[in-house]
Amino acid sequence: MLHSRKLQYIDEIARCGSIRKAAARLNVASSAINRQILALEEEFGAPLFERMPRGLKLTAAGELCIEHIRDVLKTYERMEARIRGLKMPQAGKVTLVSTVGLAAGPLPEIIARFVAQHPRVRVHLRNDGPSNTMQPVITGEVDFGLGFNIPATPGIRTLANFDIPIGVVMPPGHRLAAEEGPVDLADVVQEPLVLAQSGTSLRNIINLALSPLSVAVEPLVESNASEMLKKLVKAGTGLTLLNPLDVLPECRRGELIFRPIANPHARHQPMKLFARARTTLDTATSLFVEFLLSELAAMVAELQAKGHLPPQPHGRDAQRDES
Repeated sequence: MLHSRKLQYIDEIARCGSIRKAAARLNVASSAINRQILALEEEFGAPLFERMPRGLKLTAAGELCIEHIRDVLKTYERMEARIRGLKMPQAGKVTLVSTVGLAAGPLPEIIARFVAQHPRVRVHLRNDGPSNTMQPVITGEVDFGLGFNIPATPGIRTLANFDIPIGVVMPPGHRLAAEEGPVDLADVVQEPLVLAQSGTSLRNIINLALSPLSVAVEPLVESNASEMLKKLVKAGTGLTLLNPLDVLPECRRGELIFRPIANPHARHQPMKLFARARTTLDTATSLFVEFLLSELAAMVAELQAKGHLPPQPHGRDAQRDES
């Protein structure tokens, strides 16, 4: 590709924040990369990077440049995939970002089933905190994202919405698990609790759900890692509040019990599947998105059958092309 190495140099420096680290990852000399960057800055008549004490930071001109570069690299990757597909049907690469909870919950099983059906498609999953999930989609670093509490944002289009209520997660044999059906929050707050860390979107939702009880809640442990909270519940340290998708694999295996909240003020986590507004999904990514939507719809139906979820007013294909 014309100028491909120069584009890759800039992209890698933007990701690493350092010419030395970029050179090591690309297996080229730092001086060669530096010469290319200086030549390009001279051509533009503006610096692309601000030289900081601990590395490089994109300037405003650099931000514009990197957006264009990633568009070009993505277009080139799609062209390569289509050419390979002439000889190897269904070849391609899918890149996505999700929250840590989803990456530790239902996504591994979904990805495993997809790869088993489409072994020529490579899947790259990265997981970030909720506040960081949108940025790699907006900048074109990944094809699409899946996360909770994603606000309407310019440059983002919605592929699907799901409304997922939080509930109580407990170990098998716990006294609150003895009966089927929803659990009253007033009973839950009498138990030792391990909860999402203060300041996270999930903890904000939990606090809103607990606020009508006028009870001060002091969890034994706080963490922003749902995997840790699940392990603490299994160990008998306390109960937690999560959404049912986070614990569906463990519930299927009988390792944990999920119960919805009976209180009318129970809160929900809106889950959104979203992509960059100006980018068309390639064949492999579209194939994965359709598979993911089908799997999520099946999971939602399973949870509804168990009484863990209400009917979904905003399911698949809701609010398309939001900007």
